[in-house]
Amino acid sequence: MLTTKKKQTVIKKNQKHEKDTGSSGVQVAILSTRIDELAKHLKKHAKDVHSRRGLIKMVSERRSHLKYLERTDKTLFNKMQKEIKGN
Repeated sequence: MLTTKKKQTVIKKNQKHEKDTGSSGVQVAILSTRIDELAKHLKKHAKDVHSRRGLIKMVSERRSHLKYLERTDKTLFNKMQKEIKGN
């Protein structure tokens, strides 16, 4: 579960302007954080099939946002790719 405090720090790090909370870059960053936390959970609880389904859904959603970024903002796409591979 992503805490409110952690989510706010991820948003602050990736927002374009002060009130930006829903741009594709921010959404990719939030999804990446949630994916990392859920992957840690699944390493500990390997038989949790319902959480695994949620993980697959989140990865698919992040992929869709990244495809959109690749079409519209190539520099932000490259930045997000580096962040994802760094985690």
